[in-house]
Amino acid sequence: MKNPLQEPLRKLSLFSLATVQMRTFHITWLMFFVCFFGWFGLAPLMPTIRADLGLTKSQVGNVMIASVSGTIIARLIIGRLCDTWGPRKTAVRLLLFGSIPVFFAGFAQDYATFLLFRLAIGTIGASFVITQFHTSMMFDANIKGTANAITGGWGNLGGGVTNIVMPLIFAAIMGFGYTAGQSWRLAMIVPGLMMLGVAFLYHKYTKDTPAGNYDEIERDTEKGKTDWSVLKDWRVWALMLAYAMCFGMEITFDNVASLHFVDTYHLSQASAGFWAGIFGLMNLFARALGGFVSDRVGLKQGLKGKGILLAFVLLAEGGGLLLFAGAASLKLAIIAMIGFALFLKMANGATYGIVPFIDKRNVGLVSGIVGAGGNLGGMLFGFLFKADNISYEQAFTWIAYAVIATGCIVLFTGFSKEPASRRVPNLITQ
Repeated sequence: MKNPLQEPLRKLSLFSLATVQMRTFHITWLMFFVCFFGWFGLAPLMPTIRADLGLTKSQVGNVMIASVSGTIIARLIIGRLCDTWGPRKTAVRLLLFGSIPVFFAGFAQDYATFLLFRLAIGTIGASFVITQFHTSMMFDANIKGTANAITGGWGNLGGGVTNIVMPLIFAAIMGFGYTAGQSWRLAMIVPGLMMLGVAFLYHKYTKDTPAGNYDEIERDTEKGKTDWSVLKDWRVWALMLAYAMCFGMEITFDNVASLHFVDTYHLSQASAGFWAGIFGLMNLFARALGGFVSDRVGLKQGLKGKGILLAFVLLAEGGGLLLFAGAASLKLAIIAMIGFALFLKMANGATYGIVPFIDKRNVGLVSGIVGAGGNLGGMLFGFLFKADNISYEQAFTWIAYAVIATGCIVLFTGFSKEPASRRVPNLITQ
């Protein structure tokens, strides 16, 4: 008889650390959170960094592109390493090696070296793959989507906290008499230390599977063989495009929000970081809400209903982004930002509410392609923000039109009418 404690959980006990499954759940979202903190720790300090290093608008755009482009390849590599090394070893090594450019970014003295450090730091964005992979190992199919949405959303929350906290850390360091140029460099020590701390927690308190680590259990490696024919399925590419429009826009906004609020509404760096942080804090519930609603819609209308939901939230995201781009006052901009942030983050969750059901034999491959699409979108959007002849307002407007167009594409994509699940699970307990 199998030990139930060594099986994937069928219920999500959010306030429990009693099982290895729930310890892994909390440590893996925390890992993604601190990686997001290190990944975007420099973004809210860019007004100071821009002045300190004498960066042009084009160079700032290149830095933004570098920060997300490195993650595209890293996500594909990390997914394979999770299969071979196991998510535990992969996470610990990513945290340890990823902390190096975070610690040393402060040694950048010119545009070229800063660009290289930003590119290297971008690889830690691949932590998302570990989070989704590891959570999937710990929970049964009836709850996997909701668990993934929560860990992904709470991890993304790091982007919001970073925008609020890093300017405060910067100001505190300046309070000790350091210059602005010295303070932004010293501030990056904080996320580096956080990454080392979580590496210890991940090593000590998680397992690769409920039954143990990969080197402790027998594994059927034949089940993990990849069927590349899934690449012929248009739905995979529609979801990749959708994720480019939601998560791609999220990491783009995390990069440019502080600069936009400083340049357009003449806020201080701290105030700009606060409002940019509100955008990220929506991840506390919005991504999970998207995944939860997607699961509920799927119970009655299957994948077709899930696809319609995703199309709706993308269209709503695009509309809110249009309003934000044309906002004539800070108050209207904040209201519009909160609106499009809600639907954007719901779209993140709704996208991954579909991914596991496209091809159950190749969930890892589909997940990797769709996830890479998010970073690809962020990279491409970066080119709009680096162009000297395109204002930030115009860039937001063009992206809004792209999001709306993608919503229409998803709406007319032929998702299966087969229900994703046939019973209502008891998803969350306390």
